[in-house]
Amino acid sequence: MALNILRRLLAGVVLLFVVATVVFVALQLVPGDPARTILTGTGATPTEEAVQALRDELGLNLPLWQQYAAFLGQLATGSLGESLQNGQPVLDLVAQRLPRTLILILTSTVVSVLLGVLIGATAARFSAGRGAWWDRVVLAATSVGVAVPSFVAAVLLVYAFGVQLQWLPSGGFVPFERNPAGFFQSLILPTAALAVGFTGTVARMTRSSVLGVGNQDWVRTGRAVGLRERTVFLRHVLRNSLSPVLTVTGLQMGAMLGGTVIIERVFNYPGLSGLLIDAVTQRDYPIVQGVVLVIAALFVVLNIVVDIAYGFLDPRGRN
Repeated sequence: MALNILRRLLAGVVLLFVVATVVFVALQLVPGDPARTILTGTGATPTEEAVQALRDELGLNLPLWQQYAAFLGQLATGSLGESLQNGQPVLDLVAQRLPRTLILILTSTVVSVLLGVLIGATAARFSAGRGAWWDRVVLAATSVGVAVPSFVAAVLLVYAFGVQLQWLPSGGFVPFERNPAGFFQSLILPTAALAVGFTGTVARMTRSSVLGVGNQDWVRTGRAVGLRERTVFLRHVLRNSLSPVLTVTGLQMGAMLGGTVIIERVFNYPGLSGLLIDAVTQRDYPIVQGVVLVIAALFVVLNIVVDIAYGFLDPRGRN
């Protein structure tokens, strides 16, 4: 298990290096001059002398290999550089926004997994007999949930609960220390928008896995020796059905790391995605590089955590 984690860590370091290189090269190919964008933002038309002077100050006139070497040198010291727009350390800007995005992703994950496992397991238990209608309802509802894009669900939720009923705020974010009740209210709609498809995916995977495990020999043996049906289901069926659910959960969380951009825009949620979009618009290369690297690092860490959790659920995965 430890050797497997070490291999994943080494592979993650290589992956981050590749991502850093690709992002650096890609940003150099983006049309537009960061120095000109900065000076134009002041409201005046910059002269060529002013643009060149700012390029010299920012190091943009250095040869490409020197800029790349400086970029890697910053990463080696744990720095993500400074914003071209305001000179603030990129690490500080990311640290301000990242917790909000993580809160949104973790909340959506917890809600989706709990509801998805409950719905999927219940549907599997009643997939035959008089309760089969519940299984059919679940299949239809989860199909719709998976098919509806999260941004469509977000718009519908805002219109229904934010505009028409006015039960919940349609956007914004309230810090917990300022107003705990407002904090939770501001999370409900974006969490629900992200959880719609996520819950459907987990529910369908849970149902399929429970039905497959329920036909195994050890399950029939447990029933034959007189174990209670509840004990058989919880201890022998459901627990052994969670490995593929865990895999799907890890993939969905990884997708959400890069997929909250539209959701955060719809709800005016001040997370990491807004920082990234603004940086791309302003040609603020250090921020773009920093945000992408942080997302890639989180994805690597998430995969390692999933591997560890998988080992606890399935002893065969510990080697």
